[in-house]
Amino acid sequence: MSTYRHYITGSLVFGVSTGMISLLARWITGNALLSSPEALIKYGLLGSIGLSLVGALSMFFFGFISTTIREKFPDFETIGDLFQKRLNNDGYWIMTCIILLIGLDSIFVQAVGASILFDLAFNIPFTTSLFFFFLYCFIVAGIGGMKWLQRFEGFSVFFIFAAIIFIPLYFFIQEGAFSIYDGIRLYHPYLLFAKNQETYFFMITFMLIGFGRIITDASTWQRLYMIEQNKIRLTFWSTAFVLGTIPIALSSMLMIVIFEGPFHEINLLLFQLLTKMDPIFLIVVFFLFCFGTLSTTIQADLHAMTVHFIKHIRLPLKGSISDKNMKKESYIFSGSLLLLLLIATHFIQFNFIDFLFLFGHLYAAIIPVMLVIILSKDEISRLLPYSALIGCLFSITLFPDLTSLQTIWISFIISSFISILSVLLEKRSML
Repeated sequence: MSTYRHYITGSLVFGVSTGMISLLARWITGNALLSSPEALIKYGLLGSIGLSLVGALSMFFFGFISTTIREKFPDFETIGDLFQKRLNNDGYWIMTCIILLIGLDSIFVQAVGASILFDLAFNIPFTTSLFFFFLYCFIVAGIGGMKWLQRFEGFSVFFIFAAIIFIPLYFFIQEGAFSIYDGIRLYHPYLLFAKNQETYFFMITFMLIGFGRIITDASTWQRLYMIEQNKIRLTFWSTAFVLGTIPIALSSMLMIVIFEGPFHEINLLLFQLLTKMDPIFLIVVFFLFCFGTLSTTIQADLHAMTVHFIKHIRLPLKGSISDKNMKKESYIFSGSLLLLLLIATHFIQFNFIDFLFLFGHLYAAIIPVMLVIILSKDEISRLLPYSALIGCLFSITLFPDLTSLQTIWISFIISSFISILSVLLEKRSML
């Protein structure tokens, strides 16, 4: 089939199990590999577990509105279709560009994770290994589309769960659970402190960010329209339940890395398991776990952003493009994007949690906007899309003395206030 719709959906229809596999492949991400160590050090063991658990809770909450989305907008394929239907011209372009920015942020984070993994795993310049990794992602997602994506997701999920089961089990049997616990108490007792109020504030704030990520994620919206309608809520809730098991496994892996002494580079902690494992079987399983986690997320985001750019930016600007040319331009865009990522990973260094909080202002500000667009039955005010930008920019620029955790909530509150105001003004104008 040569239609662009086939490139978007692969002509696939997901049941509960296949939908769960696809969502798990998308949401067990490199973010967890990079953010869990930093959260562990800054907020303790409770913060590290909570960081990942909120992803499961966000998925669960999104399940409540997923059926509403399908019932109100049954003929859509992407999140951009929602903007095209519900917003006027300037609102459409604002929201479309925000979704593109958010997607590029996600792909970049996975690329950084891949560069760290290959730098540790292979005794060759990581540029070379990263090039072949991106080439693999380009072939599967950029050229193959959704059909090929779905074929590889099952393998990735298999290796992810093989790693989180066998690796902690092996080390806790070999070293002894009490030995690992005693090592943590000796070298890192602060990780066991559970009465830090900032930890709970961090978890609640990250839940807000997590819900903002899911409700604006283009690849999740694609899968929402590929799942059988009567199984949507069950699929999202089941996925949330399984996702909730991941944080404990990742935290136990981190315990294995640090229980024997101090550490230096936070971002490398989880990847340093490669240097601690002797059985070649476990080394291979862990590498495939990291590879699968990073590759499926990059592929899902790459495919979603390619479709988003071609269908909702390129096509409206050009006016008319044949299916054949849309696929050609998809190949060009996805290949160019991966090439830029290959270059960017050499020059950009950042603190992951701080980077996440920076975009967290945007994720928080966009939640009320998305809820109004999805749930409101009335016409959408022209002011509404601007509330996300205003909330994000004002919270970052006008409150320099507050912490990122506080300004993220200010971003959410400002955006909510303007969103409610826009709804009231629109209703008044219709009287």
